Amino acid sequence: MNQPDLGLKVSELRLQKGFTQEQLAERCEVSTRTIQRIESGEVDPRAYTLQCLSTALEFDFGEENATNENLWLTILHLSSIFCILIIPLLLWSWKKNQSYKIDQQGRQVLNFQITMTLTLFAALFLLMLIPVTLPILGEAGVNVTEGSPIFMMFVLCVPMPLILIGIFCMIQGVVNAMRALSDKPIHYVLSVPFVK
Repeated sequence: MNQPDLGLKVSELRLQKGFTQEQLAERCEVSTRTIQRIESGEVDPRAYTLQCLSTALEFDFGEENATNENLWLTILHLSSIFCILIIPLLLWSWKKNQSYKIDQQGRQVLNFQITMTLTLFAALFLLMLIPVTLPILGEAGVNVTEGSPIFMMFVLCVPMPLILIGIFCMIQGVVNAMRALSDKPIHYVLSVPFVK
């Protein structure tokens, strides 16, 4: 993991553990200034300091994780194509402690997936109202028999929201996978930040 990601991850983990910079420095047997410089991205820690940070923060900062980082980021973003929340959730929970980027981008994928899942449920609920609506329209004198224009409009519109949501998820997953591979910032449109 390279700076500034390393420094950001050290700072985030330190705060999660409830350590001050002084307490972390004491656990790693380095100066507080060293921790400050690592967190600000001014320096890359030595191998011994990195190992101490790994132990104190219970996080693997090893370089071997960075080699597969792009692969896992791509898989994570492409998993959002399927509109199934469990796949990115499992990937993120499995790899989040091995890479700052996977942790941060995984949260964005999860937020997108939760938003799309809720949107799918809302669309399905609205679609379930169609069988209720047709008899009401029939009682109001509207021709809703099979083959009528109103009936055909309902039949053609039933799958449309689900198809559009699927296409939108596919586009977002592919675009963000390509952005992650080229080290550009990712952005999921219409994503509500449920997981912070």
